Amino acid sequence: MRAFEKFSLLVLALLLTTAFASTAFGQAVYGSVFGTVTDPSGAALPKAKVTITDTSKNQTFSTETNQDGNFTQTRLIPGSYRIKIEAPNFKSSVQDVVVNVDTSTSANFQLQTGAVTEEVTITADAALLKTDRADVATTFESRQVTDLPILDRNFTKLLLLTPGTQQLQWQHAASENPQGSTQIMVNGQSFSGTGYQLDGTENRDPILGIIVINPNLESIGETKITSQNYDAEFGQAIAGVASVSTRSGTNDLHGAAFLFRQNDIFQARNPFSQYQKNAQTGKFVADTLKNQFGAALGGKIIKDKLFVFGDYEGTRSKNGGSRVLAVPTAAARAGDLSAYLGDVILDSNKNPIPVQTVSGATVNLRQNMIFDPTTSVFNADGSLKSRLAFDGNKIPTARLSAQALNVLKLIPGTNAAGRLLGTTDNFTASGIEGFNK
Repeated sequence: MRAFEKFSLLVLALLLTTAFASTAFGQAVYGSVFGTVTDPSGAALPKAKVTITDTSKNQTFSTETNQDGNFTQTRLIPGSYRIKIEAPNFKSSVQDVVVNVDTSTSANFQLQTGAVTEEVTITADAALLKTDRADVATTFESRQVTDLPILDRNFTKLLLLTPGTQQLQWQHAASENPQGSTQIMVNGQSFSGTGYQLDGTENRDPILGIIVINPNLESIGETKITSQNYDAEFGQAIAGVASVSTRSGTNDLHGAAFLFRQNDIFQARNPFSQYQKNAQTGKFVADTLKNQFGAALGGKIIKDKLFVFGDYEGTRSKNGGSRVLAVPTAAARAGDLSAYLGDVILDSNKNPIPVQTVSGATVNLRQNMIFDPTTSVFNADGSLKSRLAFDGNKIPTARLSAQALNVLKLIPGTNAAGRLLGTTDNFTASGIEGFNK
């Protein structure tokens, strides 16, 4: 009996979850419209029929005004809508509005007396002052997102167009951030305090504090970046919120294809590290190439009922670079480190410090001087008392480690004159770092 009761409770919970699913979605996924309907005298008009039509999908939503003449329709996908008001003994009235993500759009009507078959079209100006909410936000529509000049096509760079934002000077490595999320501080807060929403779902890495899915620009229907006074539903955000609503199919076939290519054809040579051709490639400048390509396509499967939309973006890049490095000289590999001797070291009275060599000679202590470890003498407390330096800063051939010599064979020799007797900046190299996704 208890098993049956537990099963019944489980079924009931599932049914309740399904029944209230329509109210469980966050407002960040959708927008809404609200307004007031009045008669010619300005009195509220209750029970007026309100029909809201998505102009791209021809899908309709119906409601009616309450006793105060007010109406509200929530959970509307961002886009263009046509609102039609009908009431007995009044001309029908039509108004076109644009619904934005996480935003309430106002549409007020004053009906004129006449036959219902007559229709009045209202052209409303955009509101100059937002009065329904107090958040501070910047909204980018689909065309703005795709037309704005973003060199690397990185969605997170749009946050930098919001006042009070700044890009962090260090970024996560590509190995842990292949999506290329940019770390941005909002109003001086930590970059990890910025929340990301993708179609109402959490899109923020809880450990790294960066975006998880960096959406393709062609897939974005609209994005809203809120920097202040966002709703309490964004519980994990302490700095700002970036909400993205992806595009969907419509009755009309629509799509895009793109290819962005960057290479090193007009890249100047680095005079310090690229003054000679690379021995392996025969080129002054290492190959650099970045291709970003993809497409998006949307349309109908069943007119006015079922739609489909898909997108793809790929990146193929080779980042070339060159470095000026230091490798051991041929003499150093044979134990001759005389060229590495530096300046004379002085004591607190600015006098040279004498040291003894293995042969018994007295010389001044210098930087990078090499001492014979077998000659070390220690005090009773274990501290070093004295030791002898190798003559001429040269390690005898018999004292060289065979293991060290084998390791040195894996390090390339010098290919540049270098500085400081050829001991530094004596090797130039170039290479390519590949990245495909």
